[in-house]
Amino acid sequence: MNGADTSWILTATALVLLMTMPGLALFYAGLVQAKNILSVLMHCVAIACLASILWFMFGYSLAFTEGNALIGGLSRIGLVGMERDSLSGTIPESLWVIFQMTFAVITPALMVGAFVERIKFSAVLIIAGAWLMLVYVPVTHWVWGGGWLAQLGVIDFAGGIVVHVTAGVSAAVIALMLGARNGFPSGVRPPHAPWMVMVGASLLWVGWFGFNGGSAVAANGDATMAILVTHLSAATASLVWMVIEWVKFGRPSIVGIVTGTIAGLATITPASGSVGPMGAILLGLAGGVICFYAVDFVKHKMNIDDSLDVLAVHGIGGATGTLLLAFLLAFGSGAAGYADGMNAMSQFGVQAIGVVVTAIWSLVVTVVIVWITKKLVGLRVDKEAETTGLDLAVHGETGYRN
Repeated sequence: MNGADTSWILTATALVLLMTMPGLALFYAGLVQAKNILSVLMHCVAIACLASILWFMFGYSLAFTEGNALIGGLSRIGLVGMERDSLSGTIPESLWVIFQMTFAVITPALMVGAFVERIKFSAVLIIAGAWLMLVYVPVTHWVWGGGWLAQLGVIDFAGGIVVHVTAGVSAAVIALMLGARNGFPSGVRPPHAPWMVMVGASLLWVGWFGFNGGSAVAANGDATMAILVTHLSAATASLVWMVIEWVKFGRPSIVGIVTGTIAGLATITPASGSVGPMGAILLGLAGGVICFYAVDFVKHKMNIDDSLDVLAVHGIGGATGTLLLAFLLAFGSGAAGYADGMNAMSQFGVQAIGVVVTAIWSLVVTVVIVWITKKLVGLRVDKEAETTGLDLAVHGETGYRN
């Protein structure tokens, strides 16, 4: 065991959990109407708890133990056989379990943004639990657990494919099958608490240092470079989004600039262990521009009420970074360079296979999960509950008192 590595990954684990609670929870809660704030917070907390138990029981073993090219084995079901002194590389295996657990927590929680303000709470729990085991766990094994994408040489340092493509595609599928909010698109009200959105985004920004820097699984130059490029990409995309919004609408908004922040963070995630500072600036620029216009495309061209832009920001951002990193691996100082026998085009081909296959898998499996959930408990609250707000109608509470 290496004490420095262990200390850093302990810290990174706390930072990644901070991303879900309270970071993502506050970010999403501020974007909805005041009558649905507690509903969104409840979704994030409940998914975090459910995903943690499923990861302990089945997810970790199926994702990270030796199996075949498609799925891991059963040797750590319920963490059986893991002792206090068991190691994973240079850190305790128990630390590796919970570090990866925090990724398993935030990924299904990201999808909450697509179906806020109209979904049944029972449907949220069923979909999140089934999705974690049938989409997230297999893809994690493919990429990080020695599966077939890892064998092809795919690069996904911290989750452009595993986290953002899976969650983004599946979120859009859920939103489409659930149906749009009443009044969508012209009658949807703006975020009720922009200040809360900014606080949540700021916590996500800080937590992302653990997300990307921790993925080095060591206290070394890879971790520090990952944190540096993460920050630069986020700052660049924030400014890009602000400028586009300013030119297009005449006013820069706090919700806009921090949405750009998240786009930049999602875009750099797969490349954070590979590109240098100049590559990060270019990815932040690309992420800011592409994700900005993807928001309008998803909502108004595809007519999908992905309420808080999970596909446009996370899915498209993660895919953008995953694909473009192939051309930035040797760009500027600090870049990691290409693996033996690889060049820009061959690496791009591998990256494209990873994105396309993962997107198709996520789409097909999510359709099945949502269809079964609809048969079991239904998907949508009734019109009266949607009008009243899910806080009072579903949870019997209100976020604000007059």
